[in-house]
Amino acid sequence: MLVAIDGPAGAGKSTVARLLARRLGYTYLDSGAMYRCVALLSLAAPTRAPGPLARAARIELADAPGRSATRVLLDGRDVSEEIRAPEVSEAASRVAADPDVREALVAKQRELIADGDWVAEGRDIGTVVAPGAELKVFLTADATERARRRAAELGADADTVLAEQTLRDQRDRDRAHSPLSPAPGAEMLDTTGLDVQAVVERIAALARRLQRL
Repeated sequence: MLVAIDGPAGAGKSTVARLLARRLGYTYLDSGAMYRCVALLSLAAPTRAPGPLARAARIELADAPGRSATRVLLDGRDVSEEIRAPEVSEAASRVAADPDVREALVAKQRELIADGDWVAEGRDIGTVVAPGAELKVFLTADATERARRRAAELGADADTVLAEQTLRDQRDRDRAHSPLSPAPGAEMLDTTGLDVQAVVERIAALARRLQRL
């Protein structure tokens, strides 16, 4: 089974998807880490087009049931911490709008999830990467709440994060290729006011119901 979880920044996708995968015994795919890897490469080589960088990059997501966090390898180097830097996050939003980058990474993602049970999260999993996913979920939350969560995670100013988030949301919604939107038939789940465990349990219940069919 494939569980596809999409939604805007700060909706809790990564945390929920990782915990859900652990709960169900599935493997977790952090598609955002792949875009962050390309962003890291583009910052190191600003004169090179990001599309060829994405196609040439060897990205490994060492995640399996029971693992507490995703270990991200880029061309054999562990960049798990490096790709979480604020400047990489900002660059990731820009490179994700590049159709060449999206084409390259979507192909890599489809190859990864072709076999086995997965929880995959991102912004276009249910719409583009795996529209045939058995369970599609779109997580969202109030913009202020999303910014608060992100600021707490980064140790940053909430107002600054909110301003940056607003720009990123607009860029994600308005890009020509794979704009952020709920997949047809997706379960809509507003996480405002819900703790992570409550969200995980709701999605796990949906998955178990499908498994029984």
